[in-house]
Amino acid sequence: MDLKVVDMNRTYAEAILNWSYEEPYDFYNSELSEDGIKEFLNSSYYAVVDHHEELIGFFCTGESAQVPFGVHYGAYTPGFIDVGLGMRPDLTGKGLGYPFLSFVLEFFKNQAPFRLTVAAFNERAARLYFKLGFRKETEFTFGNIVFMTMIKKADPNH
Repeated sequence: MDLKVVDMNRTYAEAILNWSYEEPYDFYNSELSEDGIKEFLNSSYYAVVDHHEELIGFFCTGESAQVPFGVHYGAYTPGFIDVGLGMRPDLTGKGLGYPFLSFVLEFFKNQAPFRLTVAAFNERAARLYFKLGFRKETEFTFGNIVFMTMIKKADPNH
């Protein structure tokens, strides 16, 4: 995948908010709203495009990458780069997650340790994260959804 990171803009934010995932991943569907657009434009979100400038996915960092309720469970201790990400629905489940997430992590120039939060039912994403060296750290429940944080320590070879 020939990818590059670009600044998030309104066009990309609207496209992402209109993405529609199939069950059970429809949990990640959003609603197009001004609040949603403002969230994507809060300077912690980045768009990922291919060599044709086509939107492939996005990632965010910091509090935007955390599930707010997880703070009550102590899931977000200091010392980690929190990363959240999403890939265009028509590209998921096709083996593109590994190069996509590898590219996103490389963007940080090995500043690990990283932390991701994933809904526990999303076994496909969790498998990918394990494959890339993440390990389960904590688990917490919000509503009827179980979330887990996964961490990846710094690579001593870098």
